[in-house]
Amino acid sequence: MSSSTSTPQVITCKAAVAWGAGEPLVIEEVQVSPPQPMEIRVKVVCTSLCRSDISAWESHPIFPRIFGHEASGIVESVGLGVTEFKEGDHVLTVFIGECMECKPCTSGKSNVCQVLGLERNGLMHSDQKTRFSIKGKPVYHYCGVSSFSEYTVVHSGCAVKVSPNAPLEKICLLSCGVAAGLGAAWNVADVSKGSTVVIFGLGTVGLSVAQGAKLKGASRIIGVDNNPQKCENAKAFGITEVVDPNSYEEPIAQVINRITDGGADFSFECVGDTDMITTALQSCCDGWGLTVTLGVPKVKPVMSAHYGLLLMGRTLKGSMFGGWKPKSDLPSLVDKYVNKEIQIDDYITHNLQFDEINKAFTLMREGKCLRCVMHMPR
Repeated sequence: MSSSTSTPQVITCKAAVAWGAGEPLVIEEVQVSPPQPMEIRVKVVCTSLCRSDISAWESHPIFPRIFGHEASGIVESVGLGVTEFKEGDHVLTVFIGECMECKPCTSGKSNVCQVLGLERNGLMHSDQKTRFSIKGKPVYHYCGVSSFSEYTVVHSGCAVKVSPNAPLEKICLLSCGVAAGLGAAWNVADVSKGSTVVIFGLGTVGLSVAQGAKLKGASRIIGVDNNPQKCENAKAFGITEVVDPNSYEEPIAQVINRITDGGADFSFECVGDTDMITTALQSCCDGWGLTVTLGVPKVKPVMSAHYGLLLMGRTLKGSMFGGWKPKSDLPSLVDKYVNKEIQIDDYITHNLQFDEINKAFTLMREGKCLRCVMHMPR
């Protein structure tokens, strides 16, 4: 273990390694390299399972790999040039970074950093290499985070220092799902008071959109999902009424248009299905209807919609991490949670030990959880 006066060494620790698409994760001993310049090594305290972890695990071709990106931890060591962090700092990991210097970062118009954007190749941003290995052979990263490991290395631009008073086992959800939903309602859509909102998909992201819309004063928040268990619990998060597509013979967009007298003011696609994006667009009103898509499609990435939907004044917007700039904005979200201005706890349906990680995958695939938080060994 390193100290402030010593050079960080390779750490051997346990990680949940995916060896192939859809195969159960295996708890393996992995070697974690020291942080390179502008990187930090983090002792993961808690990590939660996000739907995009499952989608990538089921379909991406890059293996062996350590998934996980929604996490909280404590800085164990820092690489050369890192001045923002020191050992012992509490942090959230983030799947898109903020370099604070590139065109998008300085524009005030975007949170999609050119330097530390979404990493898709299983490598580190800085040198296109891995920091994990097993018996000298590389193990690939996921989204530049890889939190399904007791220790991980991230670029210092992909971590956010947070208050040591905030509970790490709760705020890990702010490093992706809950923040993404709140931001879609607040930053991307800017939901207006008294408006009608429809949300397709009542997982953690969709229900976080609901919380955000409720806090913005939306008067009607309609949730659409075909999972009865999710529908049953949705009202606790701000959903005012639930629509199950299986209960209707007519297309669900027609149902929404009928019960909202011409369509919702705002619609949110939180499923990860390009056909559902079209449905969401059809479900908002002419003139000013705004559709926001947050989901990551598992198949069929190309969407199609009749041009007339846009010609009549509807708008379609994409939302990456709810428009939040991680370093600039996440600390204030953590403070809102500490001050009880937003809720996180109710999204956590299961607390599991790290070695139960495959149970978390099963629960999410079967639609029996919102967020499973995995607790690392002390």
